[in-house]
Order: sequence, then C-alpha cells, then structure tokens
Amino acid sequence: MFVMSTAAEKASVLIKALPYLQRFRGKTFLIKMGGSAMDNPDLVREVMRDIVFLEVAGIKPVIVHGGGKAISAAMEKSGLEAKFVGGLRITTPQAIEIVDQTLHGEINQELVETINKFGGRATSIHGTSVFQATQLAGKNESGEEVDIGQVGQVHHCLTEEVLYALSSRLVPVVSPLGRHRETGKTHNINADLAAAALACALKPAKLVYLSDVPGLLSDPADQSSLIESVTGDEARDLIANGTISGGMIPKITSALEALESGVEKVHFIDGRMPHTLLLEIFTKSGIGTEIR
Repeated sequence: MFVMSTAAEKASVLIKALPYLQRFRGKTFLIKMGGSAMDNPDLVREVMRDIVFLEVAGIKPVIVHGGGKAISAAMEKSGLEAKFVGGLRITTPQAIEIVDQTLHGEINQELVETINKFGGRATSIHGTSVFQATQLAGKNESGEEVDIGQVGQVHHCLTEEVLYALSSRLVPVVSPLGRHRETGKTHNINADLAAAALACALKPAKLVYLSDVPGLLSDPADQSSLIESVTGDEARDLIANGTISGGMIPKITSALEALESGVEKVHFIDGRMPHTLLLEIFTKSGIGTEIR
C-alpha cells in the first residue's frame, strides 16, 4: 500500500508538470550560474542534473557562469592581490591570464564534464567567441573614472556558435569573457551583464539568475520578505525607492533590458536550494522572484 501511494504521488507530480513541459518544449532558457551556489560541488552537480532534465524534456538550456570567488582564490595562490573599484575587479594583464584559466579552463570545463556525466550533451564555448567588448572604466568613491585594466562591457553578441550548439542538441556553456573590438585582447566581463546581453540577442523564453539570495526582498535584512512577482515598472519603482540597491541595481537594470528586447520572463532564484530551478519553472507558485 505504501509503495502504491508513493508511486501515485510521483505520478501526480509528473502530471502537474505536464502543462509546463508542453508550454516550454522547444523553448530556449538562458541560465546564469553564480554566487555561493557555485562554491558547493554537490549543489553544482544538482543544478547540472536539473539542466539535463530540461534538455531531455525538450527545452534548450544555455548556461553563462561566473566564478568570482574562485578567481580571487587563484589570484591569491599566485601572489596577486584581488582589488576592486566600485565592485569591479581590477584586471591587469597578469590577472586576466588567471581569470581566463579559472573561468574557462577550469569552471567551464567542469560544468561541461558534469553535464556529460549525467547523460547530457554539453559543449564549452569561450566567451571571446560570443561577447564583443568595449573598455569599461571604473569609478572611485569620488565618482572619478579609474583605469581598472582589461574589464569590458558587452557591445554586441555573436550568436552563431551558440545557435549551432542548440541546433545540434548540445547545451552551450559560455564563460563571461569578451574580446575587445579594437585590440582583440581578452576582457573580464561581469557574468550577470554578459548573461543579460546574450539574452537580448537570443530572446529566450526565460532568463534565470541562480545566485545566493532567495530573490528580490522587500527588506534586504529579512530573507522571508520575498517578492514573488513584479512587473518591469514595479521593479523600476523598487530601484527608485531604494528597495533595490547596490550591486542589485545593474543586475535588475540589465534584466529589464532583456525583457524589453523580447525575453518573456526573468527569474531570480536561490541556487543553494536543491532543485530550485525545476521548482521555479514547473510549479505554479514558483520559489523565487519573477519579473514579467
């Protein structure tokens, strides 16, 4: 009796997911992985397995990943001090080698290998073949521009390699590195902004930010004050009244640009929770914040 009851419960879960599977079959989801969720190998494996589930269900996932803490650790190991201006990492020619090796040579390859181990089919794409960058100047506390080295902002995206991967039923895993349009040098790009820029070009059904916060909070000090759903205009009001502040502002602003470019919905969810990606997409209530 217990076995039958458990089996019925499992079947019920699958049936409840059916409308979402039908709605999103053949759609592209762009998933940005970052924050503390990437520091836990067990959670990373869970997310990669969920992404394999999406691919098997007929959804086309695209991954853009970060890796800030791993970069800082690698720099420290090499004897380089990690310095920031206005939240942006100062990236010297010596630092960009470490950034490139950490982001693409290590993190990117590990994500691809994990997906493949779970029976998925992923391919590694170096961000320099996707993100065409221009120089980004930092600003100090006085608002003055400061040279922060090889740090870029996305000017435009070359989507051919990503689209070819999707057409070949591969999961593209893209590192947040760009090629400077004039010098050809590799530039470090904020992964949130890189993901939003690629979303503007691909126009996926969903842009999902997996990080280490539950979503947008009406009270940043209260993790239970989750805002489940907002419109773009409501999100702008939250910026204007200070509810959204600091490093969340560029993230939300870029997400709104993605919505205006044709992305159907943007989701902010807590990547530290098991199966948070599936819960947000395949349940009615979701688990994080959606901007529609």
